[in-house]
Amino acid sequence: MLVLLSATFLACFLAYFVVLVWDDGLSFRTIIRKSTQLFLVLSIFPAMHYLRLNKFDLGFSARSVFIKQLLQGVGLGFITLLPVFIVLYLLGVNIIDESQPWTLPWVSKKLVIELLLALLISLFEEPVFRGILLTGLNKKMSVRAAILISAFYYAILHFLDSKTQIPTQELNVFSGFKLLGEAFAHLLNPEILSAFFALFAVGVFLGVLKTQVNASLGLCIGCHACWVWQIKLSKSLFNTNLSSDYLYLVSSYDGVIGPLVTTWLVLAIAGYFLYKWLNYRNF
Repeated sequence: MLVLLSATFLACFLAYFVVLVWDDGLSFRTIIRKSTQLFLVLSIFPAMHYLRLNKFDLGFSARSVFIKQLLQGVGLGFITLLPVFIVLYLLGVNIIDESQPWTLPWVSKKLVIELLLALLISLFEEPVFRGILLTGLNKKMSVRAAILISAFYYAILHFLDSKTQIPTQELNVFSGFKLLGEAFAHLLNPEILSAFFALFAVGVFLGVLKTQVNASLGLCIGCHACWVWQIKLSKSLFNTNLSSDYLYLVSSYDGVIGPLVTTWLVLAIAGYFLYKWLNYRNF
């Protein structure tokens, strides 16, 4: 929590000066968000030193193994989230966006760009949440508690945001702290609960994956990247049918995560441990 607060306070302070010297069209709140993410990533290195962890403790394996895990994780992410999109399409929650050009070059460009963006997101989030946070917590408490707490932080931080836009001419050195206050207040908004529970289930799923396989951060990164890739593609290729009778299965967060994802991942986690228990009994 102290690291998070330090990162956000530093980002709020520096964002003002960034806007003054580098006004390239990025919104003030976007600069704060990206700066906070950067500081969180950089915090990994002093945290590793403080906790006396190396990259293998965080879950990074040798390069060849890591690349293999990355590809396996992509496959796992594909087969675990694809059924959700199939159900949403069959139920009429997702409908094809016919306004898109739907040409081969356009589709190919979308596939590649969204994959690169998804990989970038997972390369940031997984070392922070399933790497340093989960590993650090597990040094002080049980695996179960470490997974749940790291999943909670992972889920709740997705909603630490403010929608307020402050014109450049009205900015001052304290403007970022105003947005930060609004962002923390947004965490109390009951409308985020549906998406929060889904992201919490995502965090638990990835935490289980990380702790069940040695040096498996590559699996988590690949799985996470594929999930984000599919969600980004869905938002580009489909529209959410707001008049659908099954709209409650998704949240307004991104039109994908919601009760359906939560239920599906909980069943997947339970199914894995049931399979493991049955194998143990047979053995």
